[in-house]
Amino acid sequence: MAKNLTLQEQAQEVLAKAEEKGVQTNFFFRTTFKRYQVQMQILNDLEREIKELGTTVSKEYVKGRKNIYTNPAITEYNKTATACNGTVSTLINIVKSLSEEGESKTSKLEMLLDELGDE
Repeated sequence: MAKNLTLQEQAQEVLAKAEEKGVQTNFFFRTTFKRYQVQMQILNDLEREIKELGTTVSKEYVKGRKNIYTNPAITEYNKTATACNGTVSTLINIVKSLSEEGESKTSKLEMLLDELGDE
Protein backbone atom coordinates (compact mmCIF):
# COMPACT_ATOMS: atom_id res chain seq x y z
CA MET A 1 0.00 0.00 0.00
CA ALA A 2 1.45 3.37 -1.03
CA LYS A 3 1.71 5.98 1.67
CA ASN A 4 0.22 9.43 1.24
CA LEU A 5 2.97 11.82 0.25
CA THR A 6 2.95 15.57 0.73
CA LEU A 7 3.19 17.77 -2.36
CA GLN A 8 6.82 18.47 -1.49
CA GLU A 9 7.61 14.75 -1.22
CA GLN A 10 5.88 14.07 -4.53
CA ALA A 11 7.82 16.93 -6.13
CA GLN A 12 11.08 15.43 -4.89
CA GLU A 13 10.14 12.06 -6.41
CA VAL A 14 9.38 13.69 -9.77
CA LEU A 15 12.70 15.56 -9.67
CA ALA A 16 14.55 12.33 -8.85
CA LYS A 17 12.97 10.64 -11.88
CA ALA A 18 13.78 13.68 -14.02
CA GLU A 19 17.38 13.42 -12.87
CA GLU A 20 17.44 9.75 -13.92
CA LYS A 21 16.35 10.88 -17.39
CA GLY A 22 18.87 13.74 -17.36
CA VAL A 23 16.28 16.51 -17.83
CA GLN A 24 16.12 18.11 -14.37
CA THR A 25 18.26 21.10 -15.36
CA ASN A 26 16.47 21.85 -18.63
CA PHE A 27 14.94 25.34 -18.61
CA PHE A 28 11.63 24.20 -20.08
CA PHE A 29 11.32 21.29 -17.67
CA ARG A 30 12.13 23.45 -14.64
CA THR A 31 9.75 26.29 -15.50
CA THR A 32 6.92 23.95 -16.45
CA PHE A 33 7.45 21.87 -13.32
CA LYS A 34 7.37 25.02 -11.17
CA ARG A 35 4.09 26.04 -12.85
CA TYR A 36 2.69 22.58 -12.10
CA GLN A 37 3.62 22.92 -8.43
CA VAL A 38 1.85 26.28 -8.19
CA GLN A 39 -1.25 24.85 -9.88
CA MET A 40 -1.31 21.92 -7.46
CA GLN A 41 -1.11 24.28 -4.49
CA ILE A 42 -4.00 26.33 -5.90
CA LEU A 43 -6.03 23.12 -6.31
CA ASN A 44 -5.33 22.15 -2.70
CA ASP A 45 -6.38 25.59 -1.46
CA LEU A 46 -9.57 25.55 -3.52
CA GLU A 47 -10.39 22.01 -2.38
CA ARG A 48 -9.98 23.08 1.24
CA GLU A 49 -12.28 26.06 0.65
CA ILE A 50 -14.92 23.86 -1.00
CA LYS A 51 -14.80 21.44 1.94
CA GLU A 52 -15.12 24.29 4.45
CA LEU A 53 -17.91 26.21 2.70
CA GLY A 54 -19.65 23.37 0.90
CA THR A 55 -20.77 23.13 -2.69
CA THR A 56 -23.34 25.89 -2.29
CA VAL A 57 -22.97 29.27 -0.70
CA SER A 58 -25.50 31.97 0.05
CA LYS A 59 -25.46 35.69 -0.45
CA GLU A 60 -27.69 37.91 1.64
CA TYR A 61 -29.31 40.87 0.00
CA VAL A 62 -30.30 44.21 1.54
CA LYS A 63 -33.79 43.08 2.57
CA GLY A 64 -32.36 40.02 4.28
CA ARG A 65 -33.26 37.54 1.56
CA LYS A 66 -30.70 34.87 0.90
CA ASN A 67 -29.84 33.60 -2.54
CA ILE A 68 -28.16 30.20 -2.71
CA TYR A 69 -25.78 29.47 -5.55
CA THR A 70 -22.93 27.15 -6.48
CA ASN A 71 -19.67 27.88 -4.69
CA PRO A 72 -17.51 29.85 -7.17
CA ALA A 73 -14.47 27.93 -5.93
CA ILE A 74 -15.81 24.89 -7.82
CA THR A 75 -15.57 26.69 -11.16
CA GLU A 76 -12.06 27.88 -10.37
CA TYR A 77 -11.08 24.40 -9.22
CA ASN A 78 -12.27 22.91 -12.51
CA LYS A 79 -10.42 25.56 -14.56
CA THR A 80 -7.23 25.01 -12.59
CA ALA A 81 -7.53 21.22 -12.86
CA THR A 82 -7.84 21.52 -16.65
CA ALA A 83 -4.79 23.79 -16.79
CA CYS A 84 -2.91 21.39 -14.49
CA ASN A 85 -3.69 18.45 -16.77
CA GLY A 86 -2.30 20.42 -19.72
CA THR A 87 0.84 21.23 -17.76
CA VAL A 88 1.35 17.55 -16.93
CA SER A 89 1.04 16.68 -20.63
CA THR A 90 3.63 19.32 -21.42
CA LEU A 91 5.97 17.95 -18.75
CA ILE A 92 5.62 14.43 -20.12
CA ASN A 93 6.35 15.66 -23.65
CA ILE A 94 9.42 17.57 -22.46
CA VAL A 95 10.80 14.52 -20.67
CA LYS A 96 10.08 12.23 -23.63
CA SER A 97 11.59 14.56 -26.19
CA LEU A 98 14.72 15.23 -24.13
CA SER A 99 15.38 11.63 -23.23
CA GLU A 100 14.85 9.94 -26.60
CA GLU A 101 17.54 7.44 -27.53
CA GLY A 102 20.05 8.41 -30.20
CA GLU A 103 19.33 12.13 -29.99
CA SER A 104 21.39 14.77 -28.31
CA LYS A 105 19.62 16.26 -25.32
CA THR A 106 20.52 19.72 -26.50
CA SER A 107 19.64 19.38 -30.19
CA LYS A 108 15.93 20.18 -29.75
CA LEU A 109 16.74 23.05 -27.42
CA GLU A 110 19.27 24.40 -29.93
CA MET A 111 16.72 24.11 -32.75
CA LEU A 112 14.14 25.98 -30.68
CA LEU A 113 16.63 28.67 -29.74
CA ASP A 114 17.66 29.01 -33.40
CA GLU A 115 14.00 29.44 -34.38
CA LEU A 116 13.44 32.01 -31.66
CA GLY A 117 16.58 33.87 -32.78
CA ASP A 118 15.28 34.05 -36.35
CA GLU A 119 12.14 35.92 -35.29
